[in-house]
Amino acid sequence: MENYTKYKLKSNEELSSLLDGKDQLFLIACNKCFKEFETVDEPDCEEFEKLAREQGKTVTGSVKVDFLCNKVQTERKLKGLIPEGTENVIVISCGLGVQTLAGMADKPVYAAANSLNYRGHHGMALTKKACGACAQCYLNVTGGICPVVDCSKSLLNGQCGGAKNGKCEVDENKDCAWEKIYERLEKQGRLAEFLAQPEQMRDFSRINHKAIQDYVTSIRENRLAGYYGGVHPLEHKEYTEHLALKRFPEPEVVVIPLSMHAGAPANPIVEVGDTVKVGQKIGESAGFISSPVHSSVSGTVTAIEVHKHATRGECLSVVIRSDGKNTLDESVKPHKDLDSLMPEEIVEIVKEAGIVGMGGAGFPTSVKLKPPKPIDTVLLNGCECEPYLTADHRVLLEFADDVIYGLKAIVKTVGAEKGIIVIEDNKPDAIELLESKTADIPELEVVTAKTKYPQGAEKMLIKRVMKRQVPSGGLPADVGCVVSNISTTKAISDAIQKGMPLIERVVSVTGEHVKNPGNYIVKIGTNTKDLIDYCGGITGEDVTVKAGGPMMGFVLADTNVPIMKGSNGIIAVDTDHTAEQPCIKCGRCVDVCPMELSPLYYAKYADEENWQGMKEMNVMDCLECRCCEYICSSKIPLVTKIKAGKNAVRGMK
Repeated sequence: MENYTKYKLKSNEELSSLLDGKDQLFLIACNKCFKEFETVDEPDCEEFEKLAREQGKTVTGSVKVDFLCNKVQTERKLKGLIPEGTENVIVISCGLGVQTLAGMADKPVYAAANSLNYRGHHGMALTKKACGACAQCYLNVTGGICPVVDCSKSLLNGQCGGAKNGKCEVDENKDCAWEKIYERLEKQGRLAEFLAQPEQMRDFSRINHKAIQDYVTSIRENRLAGYYGGVHPLEHKEYTEHLALKRFPEPEVVVIPLSMHAGAPANPIVEVGDTVKVGQKIGESAGFISSPVHSSVSGTVTAIEVHKHATRGECLSVVIRSDGKNTLDESVKPHKDLDSLMPEEIVEIVKEAGIVGMGGAGFPTSVKLKPPKPIDTVLLNGCECEPYLTADHRVLLEFADDVIYGLKAIVKTVGAEKGIIVIEDNKPDAIELLESKTADIPELEVVTAKTKYPQGAEKMLIKRVMKRQVPSGGLPADVGCVVSNISTTKAISDAIQKGMPLIERVVSVTGEHVKNPGNYIVKIGTNTKDLIDYCGGITGEDVTVKAGGPMMGFVLADTNVPIMKGSNGIIAVDTDHTAEQPCIKCGRCVDVCPMELSPLYYAKYADEENWQGMKEMNVMDCLECRCCEYICSSKIPLVTKIKAGKNAVRGMK
């Protein structure tokens, strides 16, 4: 593959001139981007260090990093690395990396490489596009602030006299670049040196830098909105967000999996031929991390056998033929009012009701309600950040009182001081409704979050709202939080107020290839194909059906699988036929990873079966949110490789 790297080391003559009068050097080199991805360090750092030592210079240390222009990750990687006694920082990277370092370091920063311009398949989109590196670098003269980019007029020799109160006359929202340059050079004791420089002449034959600068600016702004990383896929909520909930017709047969949750599958406690009722327990929890399962219909058990499963391939399931009567089990009856219930009683009610995380993870909620550490805040995830899905949105609108009741129950159970309902700003109707209903409840609050995926992930939600960082390998309880899904919280209300276990849920059936999209209240165990057929079936020929959303959902090669506790959506979308290409080390996956990981290494290491390398790069912290895969220029199936790595790491001794 052709190499489009954006810098090369200056000539020995230029470097000798650069080092004249300078000593106590710390070297920072960027491993080149936009090139064939190799898991080896670039040699430029060693070449420069050799030259510096030959000239009698003291090198206090050196470090090599990927994507030096990524300020967030670079700050973290370099924290505490520059030794005492360092007088000058030498950067080997393109101009973007130099500018990033110059804005962070309290020492003079100098560029030891020249930025290059190049033409060809640009890494941002693998299309014919000219690179924006201007290839005429002034950063060593101006203290690491680029006058071409940061000055609205791209002046090279000082202020135009048009700045007022430090702001540019061309753009009043922009700081005057030359005032910043003067301030930085004066702080470094280099202003006189600059003023003695000959006048600089702009070479307008050089390539225009604006395209890359606009791209980098937009990436950096979006990267830090609320939390690091994330993406903004097309939402496609318009198919169903306005459609009220409808109850799906009574299924004739339900197939209820005994594994719809994290942990051990439930053990069946009914036999073929038994008559069961709505809400009757048919599967007993098989361990601490497990959950009971209940019948969603009244009728007769016709089989207990292995059936197809949307996420596990197949699973032992209880098959029940409905009698159409919906006879309630005697156990289904309201509990005491919330004020009279003790926290341990609420935990037991939730456990016996078989309530698990209904956003897709399926973690037993009763376990979450007994956190090992003190909790001060409960966060209710009303973001529903996956494209297409509107199930939780409709629950917020049509069961707001139940959601509030469930949140109060969680707050009481975990001993929190406050409950916060977080809703993305693409749901203004839900925000308005919940704000009005919680206005007189002092312990509850509604927070509006700027829409960004994957905002609904626990760790992202906590960082966005609470400004707290869940540690690597940690849990929300480690930072005093519990996070719950909207539908899960409504299920808690049903369990307390009605005594009804988790036997149904809201499902969005949507996508451009569903004839009549809608939001339905569906009994657990209902056949997915029946649900799709009820919506008019699939239109078009080249269609992919997924359980869940387009980002984290599972492809359904066969729709004869049951709706489960975590089935928040069934979508039918265009099939993606994009072919995988080699990684070009563009760094976009690093830009968007909300966990601040380096997904490109996971792809490389998975291909090499270097599972130890994946472990050392914290693959187990990955959310599998698919942001990296969504943004990948080379269309590498990163999440598939990450899952393979996680499985291998779990099997390591």
